[in-house]
Amino acid sequence: MSAPAHRPAPAHTPWRRRALWAAVLLALAAVFGLYQRPDFLVMLADQAWACF
Repeated sequence: MSAPAHRPAPAHTPWRRRALWAAVLLALAAVFGLYQRPDFLVMLADQAWACF
């Protein structure tokens, strides 16, 4: 008789999924905060224009 097959744990356990969503929301909040600063937008546009 063979031993039962070992099934690995799913990659996205509930706490991992919550942590992933928290990181995504934190990144979106940071981007939104940067867009509230006009000087940042001007600097970003200048840097993008300098690439061409």
